[in-house]
Amino acid sequence: IVTTMDEEYYIALCEDPVQFENASSVNNVFFDEANKQVFAVRSGGATGVVAKGPDDKSSVAFRMEDKGEVKCIKFSLGNKILAVQRTPKSVDFKNFLPDLPHIEFSQECKTKNAVILGFCWTNWNEIVFITDQGIEFYQVLPDKRSLKLLKNQSINVNWYIYSPETAVLLLSTTVQGNVLQPFAFKNGTMSKMPKFEIELPVVPKPAKLSLSERDIAVATIYGQLYVMYLKHHTRTINSPGAEVVLYHLPREGACKKTNTLKLNTTGKFALNVVDNLVVVHHQSSLTSFIFDIKLRESDCAVNVHQPVLPARSIQPYSIPLTVNFALYRYLWYLQVRLQPTLNLLPDKGKLMDFLLRRRDCKMVILSVCSQMLVGDEKDSLPVVATVFDKLNQVYKDYLDAEQSYTVAMESGPSRSSSLHKRPVRTQAVIDQSDMYTHVLSVFSERKDVSHKFIIAVLMEYIRSLNQFQITVQHYLYELVIKTLVHHNLFYMLHQFLQYHVLSDSKPLACLLLSLESTYPPAHQLSLDMLKRLSTANDEIVEVLLSKQQVLGALRFVRSVGGHDNVSARKFLDAARQTNNSMLFYTIFRFFEQRNLRLRGNPGFNPGEHCEEHVAFFKQIFGEQALMKPATV
Repeated sequence: IVTTMDEEYYIALCEDPVQFENASSVNNVFFDEANKQVFAVRSGGATGVVAKGPDDKSSVAFRMEDKGEVKCIKFSLGNKILAVQRTPKSVDFKNFLPDLPHIEFSQECKTKNAVILGFCWTNWNEIVFITDQGIEFYQVLPDKRSLKLLKNQSINVNWYIYSPETAVLLLSTTVQGNVLQPFAFKNGTMSKMPKFEIELPVVPKPAKLSLSERDIAVATIYGQLYVMYLKHHTRTINSPGAEVVLYHLPREGACKKTNTLKLNTTGKFALNVVDNLVVVHHQSSLTSFIFDIKLRESDCAVNVHQPVLPARSIQPYSIPLTVNFALYRYLWYLQVRLQPTLNLLPDKGKLMDFLLRRRDCKMVILSVCSQMLVGDEKDSLPVVATVFDKLNQVYKDYLDAEQSYTVAMESGPSRSSSLHKRPVRTQAVIDQSDMYTHVLSVFSERKDVSHKFIIAVLMEYIRSLNQFQITVQHYLYELVIKTLVHHNLFYMLHQFLQYHVLSDSKPLACLLLSLESTYPPAHQLSLDMLKRLSTANDEIVEVLLSKQQVLGALRFVRSVGGHDNVSARKFLDAARQTNNSMLFYTIFRFFEQRNLRLRGNPGFNPGEHCEEHVAFFKQIFGEQALMKPATV
């Protein structure tokens, strides 16, 4: 029978038949949710106990003395201490720690006439007994083979549910069982949280409903603790289908009803949470409904949700046994396959909201971005813009968090900086490199898409980056320029540069220079861009010298005040390469005058390595043409 499930449940009893051979001798089978272990007990433990977990490290086989029927059996975290309940009054313990004898010891509940309903390990050496009259919180002292009572609480208890992930215990109280009292456990302390009431369906008098633990589950969704109530309505002609009601249970403050998940059908259900998705399994139809509580349907106080995707069955899974297993009658470890959602959720904006919150989403998101740009069913530019904006919002949030962390660390140790944790880069952060490598560079080379749409998409992505104040990487601009040049759209390139649609950068200016043979105005566009970059003076000089515009380069150096420090040899080399003797004379004379002004001597220092040029000057113009040192 399908029961309440947690994300980490798995098919344990059927994976290894060797572990459970001679099944006829197995008296009891127990499932420990905290350790994800299944216990098979033979003959009260005298002929063997096998505790099987999801891996070999958590699997243990042992024997214990038969002291009666085992009602419950659980290891503490790490398989360090075993707890076994055989009677309504006490729990037995056995050490599995190294260097300690494996001798059993026992602890009776402190409350007179109380019956132990069960127990839960809250730490490797801390345990809570749940009785029909309250709870008792103990510390286990394995070396002394005894227990120390830390705290107890008297309260009438119908049943309980424990969440090992959050160490929160829910107790059902009152006659109808719908008043729940939570307790939180942490580091040897037990805290009483505010109690709350589950709203039961209205039924005709004199009938009364009571709340069962089968209709309650506890789970962490998006980092918050929720109590999930599977609400069945009375069977009438106009009765609505079942629904799952979520109650947010904060560590401090009152518990509130926050979400309602509409199932639109009736029958037997099971709940679990996978990757922050609430998955509701319907036994009779063999299908599962997926809900995402972050996808809001309305602005009302309690958000009402329909399934995000059409109902789908769990993907069949084969186990190497001769027995066939019905998917919806066993406990499984579930994973979400994101790729099929591309065809199940046509609204790209909603699809992106859904995918960005999933754990392993990067490649699927990039696949969505690629698919929406091509084919007969490619999306319109507004839809593409919406997708880009959603991606860049997450990207921007990460960059801001990274910057805040860096600033806090650079400011030195302080009370505020100690609160900053380095932001975790999840797969939802799709940066410019990801988009360029997997989507845009491939898309720009497609022959079956119009160049106008290609350019529009590239510019839309750049627009989105600018909107979120994210610095656009030069390789995106280069992709735009290369695409424009490939399609001979030089007028558009000129406009993009003229109106600064493409931001200035040294790599972009160099790319423009390389286009001069194809588009001659690109040289001047590059030079203008370099001039606008106040840090690109050296690059401008190199560009002018490479074009043999030696005087122009010298004038530019003088205009920015760098003529006293510029290399004379560099300019003299460039002047000689022009084969223009008068140009060489002019440049040589300029540096002689600079030397005279700075050092009182027109000659070049040995460190300037201009001996070759001095000899050439004397060869062409004669030694008498050299400037003479100043006389006092």
